[in-house]
Parts: sequence; structure tokens; C-alpha cells
Amino acid sequence: MSADLTHTGLTREQMARRAARDIPDGAYVNLGIGIPELVAAHIPPGREVVYHTENGVMGFGPPPPKGEEDPELINAGKKAITLLPGASFFHHADSFAMIRGGHIDFCILGAMQVAANGDLANWSTGAPDAIPAVGGAMDLVAGAGRIVVITEHVTKDGAPKLVETCTYPLTGRAVVARVFTDLAVIDVMPEGFLLREIAPGVEVDTVKRLTGAPLAVAPDLAVIEA
Repeated sequence: MSADLTHTGLTREQMARRAARDIPDGAYVNLGIGIPELVAAHIPPGREVVYHTENGVMGFGPPPPKGEEDPELINAGKKAITLLPGASFFHHADSFAMIRGGHIDFCILGAMQVAANGDLANWSTGAPDAIPAVGGAMDLVAGAGRIVVITEHVTKDGAPKLVETCTYPLTGRAVVARVFTDLAVIDVMPEGFLLREIAPGVEVDTVKRLTGAPLAVAPDLAVIEA
């Protein structure tokens, strides 16, 4: 299934800003590689969030100004980070013990596909030249308290990323609670996808057309504050 790309929507920074508003004050949070990494720069003022990364850092902050990067301070995606007061370093194994022990409250991941029942595929297309391993994503979806996804609504070719059933190798089954896209905020309910918020200037029919599964609309549908 494919769809045309003639639609407006949020920028990646606006997507990250909207997702950041959902993170509870005081939460221990892991951010996936890609768009989720942008969330670190958009936590609302007055809210404290403790960021965790699989390579062994707790308490990192926004990216440093250009030209001030420290090559020894990076996240799991090899992106430069800063440290906040109280930050700590630890062994890679201890980092995964935190994840597997249920100590991470909130996790934001990217996605290749999200199914209507919350299945997540975010590490491989199954192609012969695909990356050979899933990294920490399977541990995160199994151990973190709440899993949300941030991703463009469709692929570069216009194919829906929100689908009835994932066709790519799964990262986890029925793990995703909410999806933030450039077009909408969509919850994963027992009955399937539910449109909660919509991007300014985007029509409901457009979101439905670009979604590869039935999409219910919340009676109190709101417009995302971009």
C-alpha cells in the first residue's frame, strides 16, 4: 500500500516538542536513536527528567553547542551530549540491568512500522543488507514502563508506517501505547488506533488515508500546539 505525500504537518523539532510534553516530572527516560534524540532539548521549563542511555550514562542533558562537542560524551546513537549536575557513568551491563529490572519509566523509540495492536518493528526491514542485530530496543520494550513512538506518518515512498499488521521483523508484541507523527497523536487502544490530536492544517480524512489500518477519531479531538 502506498500514499501520496501531498500533505503538511509538523517538523521533526515540533514532533519532539509535543512528545516531550508527555514525559512525567521526575521520570527516568530512555530515548531511541533518530528523532527521539531531539526530545532531550524540549523538556518543558520547570520539569525534571533524568535521561538514561544504554552505553552507560544517567543524567545527560541537551546536545552541546556546535564546536563544543566532547568525543567522549556520547549517547547510544553516538550523538554528542552534555552532562547535568549529578550525572553518573556505569558499565554497559549495569545499564541493561536498569532496563531489564524495570527502572526506566518512559521510553521513546523510532519505528519502521507500528501495528494497530501495538506491535513494534523498528530495527530491520528483513532485507539481505539490513543491520544484523536489534541493539537495546528489545530490552527496552520489555523492561521500560511506558513505550511511545515518534516517527513520520509515512515512509519516503509514501507507504504507511501505522499498519494493520507489521510485515517487518518485530521488536516487541503489543508494546506501544502512543504514536507521535508529523500529522497526529494516535493512541493504541484495545480496539485499534485512536486519533487524539491532529497537526494544524491537516484534515482528518488525510490522516485516515495515510494510515494503513482503521482509525477511530476521539470525540474531543484537539489540534496540536505546534
